[in-house]
Amino acid sequence: MLTETPGGGTRVLRSLAAAAGLAACLGGSGLAAGEYPLTLTLDARANSGASAVTSSVRIHLDRLMEESRRKRVTDALSYGGFANFLTSLRTLPPIGEIGVEGRTVEIRYAREQQDAEGRRLVIIADHPLFFLRGDPAVSRAGYELTVVELRFDPSGKVTGTMAGAARVKPSPGGVVLDDYAAAPVRLTTPGAG
Repeated sequence: MLTETPGGGTRVLRSLAAAAGLAACLGGSGLAAGEYPLTLTLDARANSGASAVTSSVRIHLDRLMEESRRKRVTDALSYGGFANFLTSLRTLPPIGEIGVEGRTVEIRYAREQQDAEGRRLVIIADHPLFFLRGDPAVSRAGYELTVVELRFDPSGKVTGTMAGAARVKPSPGGVVLDDYAAAPVRLTTPGAG
């Protein structure tokens, strides 16, 4: 129970209000949910026609991106389109990398959010990691990013999808996968199927 003391009550209430505001800001952005640096090795599976491709994907993320930088790139996407988003994204410092079979791309966007099912982590690298073979008539132009969406359940199980060559579009929660050069790759914790 708080009681106001002469001369100090206003200061205490202001301090509590500031602390509550800070907690609300951190909680809303999901910054406190995961522990970083984060390194994951996940099983990856993709279907291309009648064939199935399996591999391992390694994701290393030093930290989440700063909110000011996230706002800068999402504003570039919302008000200037994909080309402006790409230009803005590539000016940010790398905060990790995604690798598969000797090839890596640098992560420049990472945002985590809490929801009823656990936490959701969206990662975007500034170049495509791979193009799955598909229709040779489909152009690779415009598929400039690698986009990973991971879900962490309360037990620690990780599932998700990865588009090795992708575009994004704006959404109320930030950015979402817009289009991809092939079906997304399914990611799971090793041994989880």
